[in-house]
Amino acid sequence: MVAVAVVLLAGCGGGGTAGQEAAPSSGPALGTVTTAPDGVQEVTLQTQDDYVFTPSEFTVAPGPVRLTVANVAEQMTHNFRFTPDDGPAPIDPEIPLLTPGETRTIELTATTPGEYGFECSFHTQLQQFGTMTVSG
Repeated sequence: MVAVAVVLLAGCGGGGTAGQEAAPSSGPALGTVTTAPDGVQEVTLQTQDDYVFTPSEFTVAPGPVRLTVANVAEQMTHNFRFTPDDGPAPIDPEIPLLTPGETRTIELTATTPGEYGFECSFHTQLQQFGTMTVSG
């Protein structure tokens, strides 16, 4: 009887993350902006098979930013770019192709405070958008 209870409890384990993607285990939570030893702000986003960025919003201070995007999708290919003409100043670095399971990093300098839209240009019709805010 005790063995049956142990098996039942193990099967109902409290992992609590079914259906949710976790942040890379070696770093802070998704969307958390940290400062690297070289003084660059770092933030990680992810995308998956459901046409969203997680998180879809984050805030940085003016200065250098190292942005990593992880595609944890099993099937969908994505990209990442700042939406053209959708911010106080252009931001050119982008990730033109991000295949399932791939992680890529871009570096940029955010100088002008305001809101900067970003997108997967493959899936704009499916509302795969987000916003980076540069604080003032």
